[in-house]
Amino acid sequence: QVHLAESGGGSVQSGESLRLSCVVSGNPYTDYILGWFRQAPGKPREGVATPDSDGDIGYANSVKGRFTISRNKASNTLYLQMNSLRPEDTAMYYCAHTAQRMTADQALRVMALRGPGHDDWGQGTQVTVTS
Repeated sequence: QVHLAESGGGSVQSGESLRLSCVVSGNPYTDYILGWFRQAPGKPREGVATPDSDGDIGYANSVKGRFTISRNKASNTLYLQMNSLRPEDTAMYYCAHTAQRMTADQALRVMALRGPGHDDWGQGTQVTVTS
């Protein structure tokens, strides 16, 4: 069982930055995918950023050039650096893990569609951006 704990959310103004963290515990498979997803009220889950097991990284078009995903393997922590935040970035942000092998772009779509019932998801951290 993999446990994921997100932190770092908050309320900021448009243009500001936040860094989200996700601490991973348990026994993730060696060949796994660990990424960031979000869901705004009344909207479907969306893949934000995820590397695949080969190291390729996929980003949602809406965050390319503003968000950066990174991982510290020594501390089992996944990060999401979010710069130039916009009101439309307001959402609950989740990290999620799957042992299924797929490309990064596939993971963005498939894991967002499947949600917590199929893969391991954290409880989320709220990000609110005001104009």
